[in-house]
Amino acid sequence: MLGYSRKLLYAIEAVIDIAYNTGGDPVQSAEITRRQGIPRRYLEPVLQQLVRSGVLAGVRGPRGGYRLARERRRITVGDIARVVHTLESARAEEEGPCSDLGRRVVQPLWQEIQDEAMDRLDKVSIEELCLRARSEGVESDALRRLDFSI
Repeated sequence: MLGYSRKLLYAIEAVIDIAYNTGGDPVQSAEITRRQGIPRRYLEPVLQQLVRSGVLAGVRGPRGGYRLARERRRITVGDIARVVHTLESARAEEEGPCSDLGRRVVQPLWQEIQDEAMDRLDKVSIEELCLRARSEGVESDALRRLDFSI
């Protein structure tokens, strides 16, 4: 799991997009594709898996889409990485080391490094990334839609 795949980066971007660009309304995958340029063939399976894992909630109907299943401060990058990892793990298991050296030395080392990386990812919330996006000047559709008229 160490390193990052395109699928993982897309999943993180999609969850941040939903958190950052919505005022609580569901976000359709086409909106995420438009804003982030994520191909729908990558996006849809990841969004569905994020729904099954409880990171996102799917909303049906003509104005349906996806929304966060929990507060954005309670969703970590580690949560998302684990979901994507389960999608990709079957293939990686088949490609694992076959030698004694690989099983006894390389794999345990790699697992230690992965555990350290996951500890770090578990400390980064979607809330923090949304705040970082705001401080970097990334425009938010949610802020643009706010109406302060009385």
